[in-house]
Amino acid sequence: MNEILYGVAYYDEYMPYDRLEVDIQMMLKAGINVVRIAESTWSTYEKRPGEFDFYHVTRVIDAMDKAGIKVIVGTPTYAVPSWLVELDPTVMVERKGSGRALYGMRQSMDITNKTYLYYAERIIRELMKVTAHYDNVIGFQIDNETKAYGTSSKNVQRGFIEYLKDKFKGDLDALNEEFGFNYWSNRLDSWENFPDVNGTINGSFGAEFEKYQRLLVDDFLQWQADIVSEYKRADQFVTQNFDFDWRGYSYGVQPEVNHYKAAKGISLAGCDIYHPGQEDLTGIEIAFCGDSTRNLKQDNYLVIETQAQGFSNMMPYPNQLILQAYSHLASGANGVMYWHWHSIHNSAESYWRGLLAHDFAENKTYLESVKIGQELKRLSPKLVNLKKKNRVALLVSNEALTALKWFPIDIKSNFSSSLGYNEVVKSYYQALYHLNIECDVVSVDSPSWQNYEVLVVPALYAAPDKFYEDLDAFVNKGGKLLLSFKSGVANENLKISHEGTPKKLQKALGLMYNQFASPTGQSLVSSYFGDGAQVQGFLEFLQPTTAEVLATYDNCQWEDRGAITRNYYGEGEAIYIGCYIEEAAFTDIIKSIFTDIFNITLKKKTFPIIVKEGLNDQSNKVTYLLNFSAQKQGIIVPEDATSLRDEVTVKAGQKLVLEPWDVIILEHQ
Repeated sequence: MNEILYGVAYYDEYMPYDRLEVDIQMMLKAGINVVRIAESTWSTYEKRPGEFDFYHVTRVIDAMDKAGIKVIVGTPTYAVPSWLVELDPTVMVERKGSGRALYGMRQSMDITNKTYLYYAERIIRELMKVTAHYDNVIGFQIDNETKAYGTSSKNVQRGFIEYLKDKFKGDLDALNEEFGFNYWSNRLDSWENFPDVNGTINGSFGAEFEKYQRLLVDDFLQWQADIVSEYKRADQFVTQNFDFDWRGYSYGVQPEVNHYKAAKGISLAGCDIYHPGQEDLTGIEIAFCGDSTRNLKQDNYLVIETQAQGFSNMMPYPNQLILQAYSHLASGANGVMYWHWHSIHNSAESYWRGLLAHDFAENKTYLESVKIGQELKRLSPKLVNLKKKNRVALLVSNEALTALKWFPIDIKSNFSSSLGYNEVVKSYYQALYHLNIECDVVSVDSPSWQNYEVLVVPALYAAPDKFYEDLDAFVNKGGKLLLSFKSGVANENLKISHEGTPKKLQKALGLMYNQFASPTGQSLVSSYFGDGAQVQGFLEFLQPTTAEVLATYDNCQWEDRGAITRNYYGEGEAIYIGCYIEEAAFTDIIKSIFTDIFNITLKKKTFPIIVKEGLNDQSNKVTYLLNFSAQKQGIIVPEDATSLRDEVTVKAGQKLVLEPWDVIILEHQ
């Protein structure tokens, strides 16, 4: 890519009156050079079966072409027209606990339904015929934030049975043994007599079905990509806007999609990122999503959707839109696109404000986008294709996430729990982020995890034996491993090890444990990390064999008090943290581990100043200094550089001032 894409989603179909030319002039003023279209309006393009009208699509592409604005066309398959459901009601998804979905909501179809797939293929092909030949159409977005939507209809369950037959090579006894179906008389007597998976209480069976549902997403996206590839030119990309776990904002491993596997069919990774704003803007969601998406194709990526004004709690303070845009680029994004250009005037998302409000008038957020767009016109050659080479990786697993949903970490006798997989992931990632330890977020399914100097692995509850053996070999060959509690408990089928825990890693870690509890006022005692860190949620009682104990539990009635250990193994070493620790103290502990044990030199500045680096197309180092606070921050420049935004030369040792919510970008020759 030769420039940063700066853009918006644009819906001519939703406009209350024709203002395309006016919008284009406002876009040009804002430096907008790309728009996304078409992904949500199937019923407009095919009002009745087989009657196609792509007026809004071609009209926008033509107008954008004249203005020199690029277009990304989305396949409109994530929201079905009502006539399709009237034709075949089984198009609507059937979910556990709620039955067949009613028509109205988007993303409510069964992505395996043959009727849906037939008509979806037809609209994709018709759309491609009228768009792929345009010079300014640079790529295609397949579907939108795709998932299986909990589909569990009979046809899906039949497919699941065939999947299990293949996995267990037709051996039903092996399935019964591996899934523990003797429990509560759940044993299966024939492949033809399978119970409805929606009623299962067996975690292995239920988690395997969720894995199968994720595989349906992989197949669906590959199917769409194959159709699109029949029409697209070699210079046009195929992307998908992967989203993340939703907790009022985007963060963490997506439970319903394995991004790494689902990305096989696309040529350019894309993501949707929505995050807290105002005083709650920390940049951590932007960074996590970027560090994850960047590694799907081992390359730069696009932020296909992010907020401009969004919800009322996302309305940016002055300068925050600028800070957010450059934060994406600092993580390796080659494009930032807002959802969306204008605020919609009716229906479900009228509360969600785009770059323009409902009156279409210029506003302060829009005027800030003008500043961003004009800067990017000038700075694109220096900022595009930022390449990062990190020594640290955070290893994540969809299977561990699913397992810990079935078997919660801190489950109590009243069956309540509050500590989930993504909470553990966030605690480790947040500590790294606050300390300016840049990392890649990599999947256990990607072989690239073995190429790092340091692996940080939170709550790897379940994995194949081969993976645990590879982790052992990683340490033995000289790697540095930081592993958290609830790791190495079970195999990929959630069958808990009878050989001791952590499974296959006891030599590498130099410990084992066989008891754990909920904390009752425990804190840590440590000559390495200091005393007093509060233990929360969960703790394991570590029994070292060859490991050195770095921290123990205070105020502890139990005899085994090992909490954090260090073990030399082969050419490498492993740290094991057997408990969940309060946030502030945990960051200090991670700092000590990286500096005093792993011998990693850290940057002098910590949050709220975030420092991100990479190499640009000129092979020069680019440093982003991001101030996530409402206070001015000072920083000493370590080496001569050019401050790109204001085109000023700065000298080593010179003090720079970051204004509230400000960003400085340095290029080092």
